[in-house]
Amino acid sequence: MAAQVVDGKAIAGAIRREVQAETQTLAAKRGRRPGLAVILVGEDPASVTYVRNKVKACEEVGIKSVQIHRPATVAREELLDIIHGLNKDETIDGILVQLPLPLHIGERSILEAVDPAKDVDGFHPSNLGGLLTGNPFFVASTPLGIMEVLDRFGVVVEGKHAVIVGWSTIVGKPTAFLLLERRATVTVCQEWTRTLAQHTQQADILIVAAGKPGLVREDMVKEGAVVIDVGINRVEGRLVGDVDFASVSPKASVITPVPGGVGPLTVAMLLKSTLMAYKARNAPKK
Repeated sequence: MAAQVVDGKAIAGAIRREVQAETQTLAAKRGRRPGLAVILVGEDPASVTYVRNKVKACEEVGIKSVQIHRPATVAREELLDIIHGLNKDETIDGILVQLPLPLHIGERSILEAVDPAKDVDGFHPSNLGGLLTGNPFFVASTPLGIMEVLDRFGVVVEGKHAVIVGWSTIVGKPTAFLLLERRATVTVCQEWTRTLAQHTQQADILIVAAGKPGLVREDMVKEGAVVIDVGINRVEGRLVGDVDFASVSPKASVITPVPGGVGPLTVAMLLKSTLMAYKARNAPKK
């Protein structure tokens, strides 16, 4: 049986419509729209494109977007001052710092300066700690998008063996904890893992976020596995994933393509998190 191919654009479109409808209703009641501030440092083409897409998506669903762009030579102290100002700004509900940052700045100090209640990317230690203890508030958008795919395709997670290739704080680690909370057995592989195929062949749910084009091939995948490809690689002028889609898709039960799979969901889940931040900050005091 051919795999179900995930249409990430269609799912993201549905999420955006849901966010737009709720945003319009709440903004009419509360007299202001949700606000998201996006901080971009430097001129990295990929980062510029990501930020442009995020700002455009915000405006489409009725979320106010504020873009703050600084050169790559900006001082860490100036960025910290910007973040402290946004933390106090009552019209801003979410703050996103586009990564990576230039090496001289130090990502950790910047991410830790964001108010955890506005940390819609889920990178503040308080939010990462909440994820570890099973009580997350904000979670990184890509892991949320992965869980959205599993839920919308009716994938049973409890009791299944999930294998994650890639252990980044942005994707691999948060996804592992989300799956553990759903009672999956989770194996996390990284660049030092020996005999990678022995692990991936056991996966009922295989999530690949390694940044290596075509890393996972047909012989590395279990028959009927759910395969989520998070990789985005440019090869000979086209985007490809970490999974060899052509050879793996006949064996999978569900598979995400690249492009058009998890990517569109990342922005959609960011919008959803911004709306959640707005609702939490404006909730009636008990």
